[in-house]
Amino acid sequence: MHIRPAKVSDARQINALIGTFAEQDKMLFRSLADIYEHLQTFLVAQEDDQVVGCCALEVVWSDLAEIKSLAVAQGHQSKGIGTAFVTAALEKARELGIGKVFALTMEPGFFKRLGFVEVPRESLPMKVWRDCARCPKQQSCDEVAVLRSPA
Repeated sequence: MHIRPAKVSDARQINALIGTFAEQDKMLFRSLADIYEHLQTFLVAQEDDQVVGCCALEVVWSDLAEIKSLAVAQGHQSKGIGTAFVTAALEKARELGIGKVFALTMEPGFFKRLGFVEVPRESLPMKVWRDCARCPKQQSCDEVAVLRSPA
């Protein structure tokens, strides 16, 4: 298993992986067009020629980035892939000089084990203004906001 930056040829596999979890209501759907548009923010876990995991780090503001679309295929979970993605995202945030990294998740325990703390979504006004206002789950959001410094 190898973690690397995503390539254009990975976009359809990323879309299928995210779609699998979105259909189970475990994460938000991302269109193929959105994945292509944000492809440079994605890392993938590759085993043989198959993408078995993905994760994106998107800069939200001058001091804030978000870990998004973290997914690991069934059969590849509990092998440290998710932790490796978060570690890589935090390192990238450090390199970019970003002071805080957050995620909106349905698995807060996973992030808490990695040093994140739960925070109110309202404490992330740039995220709420940018994405949450357009989200179909806006009025019934079941995601938990978690935050930590990448240092």
